[in-house]
Amino acid sequence: MCRYAETPCKVHYVCVPCRRSHKYAWDGAEHPCTACRQPMVFAGHDFAAPRRRNDSGWAAVAAVLGAGLRYEGFETCGCGREPKFRPRTRAQVRQRRRVAGRLGLPEAEALAARDPYDLG
Repeated sequence: MCRYAETPCKVHYVCVPCRRSHKYAWDGAEHPCTACRQPMVFAGHDFAAPRRRNDSGWAAVAAVLGAGLRYEGFETCGCGREPKFRPRTRAQVRQRRRVAGRLGLPEAEALAARDPYDLG
């Protein structure tokens, strides 16, 4: 049975400079940040915002969203769950970028890898 087809679900939108996240209905519209009025970035269904003072966590969020990845764990319709890995600290981002540069891989592929040394 389709999880997202039964009930209207809200998705996460993020403003990285302000370190704010909000949930809005899935409507495809542009949602401005409540603090700076800049457009918020769509982060996906399964985004969990780090605490506002967590510099390392927000740097990882900026890298993931900047690479074009989203925080999704469900299939599009919500039937199956296949958790995706996303780095949670600045050190994990740095490690994956270093491996991607060495192997010549796209940054998005390296950031999505659970273990960056298995990419080779």
